[in-house]
Amino acid sequence: MKVLLDTHIWVWWLLPKSPLPERERKALDRVATDEGICLPAICQWESQMLHSKGRIALPLPFSTWLRRATAPDMLTVLPFDAEAVIAVNDLPDTFHGDPADRMIVATARAHDLPLATHDEAIKKSRLVKIWKP
Repeated sequence: MKVLLDTHIWVWWLLPKSPLPERERKALDRVATDEGICLPAICQWESQMLHSKGRIALPLPFSTWLRRATAPDMLTVLPFDAEAVIAVNDLPDTFHGDPADRMIVATARAHDLPLATHDEAIKKSRLVKIWKP
């Protein structure tokens, strides 16, 4: 099974003290052992923005953390390619004002992957399958 992570889930999964429930963390660990964790490329930028604004505290310098957090043995980074752009184009204009969230949902749709997220607007939209651990 493969799962696409929203930015907050990815960051929480990798931080020792985070709001991610232990059940979800363990489920993601199991998926990771089968190389099933996928990450939209935009999440890397979003994590940098969160870090630069002081909204996430990392145990390492950002550059070191990002390289480790996106290492091929950790997960697969999915590009924001033509199919994802087409999927963004197909989203309703009324869905989510955050461009990064639109790109994340579009990437999930383009790759037909369930999305691990706690974002209520994404969940309520029913535009993407939501991963359930």
